Amino acid sequence: MLVNASNLKGYLVAISSNSSRMRGFKNVLAKWLITIGGISVLFTLVLIFLYLLYVIKPIFEPAKIEPATTISFSASGQTVSAGVDELKEVAYQVNDQGIINFYQLKESINHSVGSIVSSIQTLPENDQLKFVAYDSADKLLFVSEKGNIQLLSTQFKSVYDDNDIRTIVPSVTYPLGQENLVLDEESDKQLFKKLAFAMDDEKAVFVGFTSDNRLIKTTFIAEDDFSYDSAYETEFQQLELSNDLVDKILISPDLSLVFVLIGNEVSVYDISDDATELKTQIVPKFLDQNTRITSMALLSGGSSLLLGDSAGQVSQWFEISTDQGRKFKEIRTFSTGTKNSTSVKKEAITAIYTERFRKSFYTLSDSGNIELFYTTSNAYLWQGKLIKTKYSSFSIAPRADGLVIISDNLEPLNQANNKNEQVLDVFNVHNEHPEVTWQALWQEVWYEGYPEPAYVWQSTSGSDDFEGKFSLVPISFGTMKAALYAMLFAVPVALTAAIYTAYFMTPSLRTKVKPTIEMMEALPTVILGFLAGLWLAPLMEEYLPAVFLLFFFLPLSTIITAFAWHNLPRDVKIKIPETLAPLILIPIIISAGYCAFTLSPILENVFFGGDMRQYITNDLGINFDQRNALVVGIAMGFAVIPTIFSMAEDAIFSVPGHLTSGSLALGATQWQTLAKVVLLTASPGIFSAVMMGLGRAVGETMIVLMATGNTPILDWSVFQGMRTLAANIAVEMPESEVGSSHYRILFLAAFVLFVFTFIFNTAAEFVRQRLREKYSSM
Repeated sequence: MLVNASNLKGYLVAISSNSSRMRGFKNVLAKWLITIGGISVLFTLVLIFLYLLYVIKPIFEPAKIEPATTISFSASGQTVSAGVDELKEVAYQVNDQGIINFYQLKESINHSVGSIVSSIQTLPENDQLKFVAYDSADKLLFVSEKGNIQLLSTQFKSVYDDNDIRTIVPSVTYPLGQENLVLDEESDKQLFKKLAFAMDDEKAVFVGFTSDNRLIKTTFIAEDDFSYDSAYETEFQQLELSNDLVDKILISPDLSLVFVLIGNEVSVYDISDDATELKTQIVPKFLDQNTRITSMALLSGGSSLLLGDSAGQVSQWFEISTDQGRKFKEIRTFSTGTKNSTSVKKEAITAIYTERFRKSFYTLSDSGNIELFYTTSNAYLWQGKLIKTKYSSFSIAPRADGLVIISDNLEPLNQANNKNEQVLDVFNVHNEHPEVTWQALWQEVWYEGYPEPAYVWQSTSGSDDFEGKFSLVPISFGTMKAALYAMLFAVPVALTAAIYTAYFMTPSLRTKVKPTIEMMEALPTVILGFLAGLWLAPLMEEYLPAVFLLFFFLPLSTIITAFAWHNLPRDVKIKIPETLAPLILIPIIISAGYCAFTLSPILENVFFGGDMRQYITNDLGINFDQRNALVVGIAMGFAVIPTIFSMAEDAIFSVPGHLTSGSLALGATQWQTLAKVVLLTASPGIFSAVMMGLGRAVGETMIVLMATGNTPILDWSVFQGMRTLAANIAVEMPESEVGSSHYRILFLAAFVLFVFTFIFNTAAEFVRQRLREKYSSM
């Protein structure tokens, strides 16, 4: 059958045209898919970056105090104390007649805003409050003019009706019973000039300065538990006092110390275990002789003492360990004063108010200026005036998220009313993360009880008085330490293996070795971490000398084997197939390892007294952890080796053949060609391989989590462990409270890790491009 040539040509042209259109369509589709994929990756990275910033941002926001509720009320007598419940729905006011009035702050079914919810009379009608003392748990100690003393506590109970509408019901309880407390066995009138107290479930301690200038201590010991039974036994003791003038008394919450302010000195008494001895004296050194101490307070936990003076300074003191024992030391100072563009006006500090659970405190001055500080982070948080008149009472909400201030009303509601018109103001305080500053995160901080400033990461503890320590320095250091030891082990092994495989190994053997090593990268790191923690770490501890012998025996045995192979007769070497030549090293390496482990006990007995670990710890004074940097370096090195090997081997093997052939043709040896041509040409790829391995080591989680002690310390010792950023996030994120400072700082750690790897990868790409430009002409 004959085919028309013109028809065949047209048919072929049509097929070619259709094929070209299809190819063009596929090219355009592939181009757009690749473009969309690349943009999506970049967009995802930007979203991750922005989300991390979104979570981190609140910890660096400044503190804010905003008005919430204001009510006016008519009160007979002067206000001596005030407070509020945890939800800031009911506030209370105590007047000098011993009456506690509870006021509604939020609209409810039964009460309108400003109405009296309840009113409780605590003193006889013919008596009057002399002063009120407080403790760290907001209990109130009423001391009357006639010597009546009562310890009471305000309670706020949530009650729900049939429609699940909540109502706060206030009440007053008496932890030690409603009867008058007897604190002075030598006087029936119990006239105190100053009085302080503190209590726990088993003991209540009162220390007072009497009208006849005695400093006495009264202890109530519970027969069972004050929480269930107010019955107690009483012990009376007297403390030595060298002065007849006491300005203020404070008792630490753990009932161990009493601080007595006398002029410009603070006498510290040890009252633990029924002791009443004078322990030490705190004497601040003022630059101005006219400066005097005007206020004193204990921080949350009772470990730190705050002293405010007439020059507008607040100093923090706590005990530290010295060669002479534990001594109180001035740790840091805080300057107050009204700041403007031209000057700083210093005012005497009239009062210091501390938060119940955090290390924040407020200072008040005569002019009504309020300032907020956080001690540990040395942070100046807020300053300003909240009301125009002088304060009658100032109180911090239990959750530290509000303030209650009572003051005189400048414009009374009813001029004909003989009762005092007063105003109760409630303010919302937005100060969720005062402990977080750049200084606290990246500089040394002097924490309570520590002998000196230090970098510390310790986010949780079993104590309610615990203060979180969030220095990122130890875990950032641990990240670099783990990566360094892993790279010291992995880089020499991976690069030398890549050079030999790509340049010297026979093609048939290379096709087996390269895929085998690359398969190691698929091994889950949790398996490596498991083996490192439960098998390798105990093995290395038991045969520690063998580990160090291997660093000498393995290279030495390899060199000796190579030298022996080089000097073998040619007839012998010909009989051994070239493919099997590298496998000769396997029994040699096994024999070297066996010798090292066999000699380990002998070396321990001869040089280290039978136990090298004890020798390192006791004789050399070096701490030794079973799961240490050496274990991590070896375990993580095995995880990093496949990455570096694969990329470096590809780079070396891809060096054009005409370069090596030309070098050899010009008379260069194989080693000269390797050093001067192959490695230089492949250097961009080799450098990229090393940086990819470093990025893998920096971001590794499971191996460092399981193969280290996870101790956030600053120590380059190979025998000490570490904690890395990635492992720290994995360990602590599940147990952190969402939205807390701890939670957000963990996101900050992730951000630091993100930035750290970004900088390294960017620098690596920059260096790689420079190397490519430099050797691309070869």
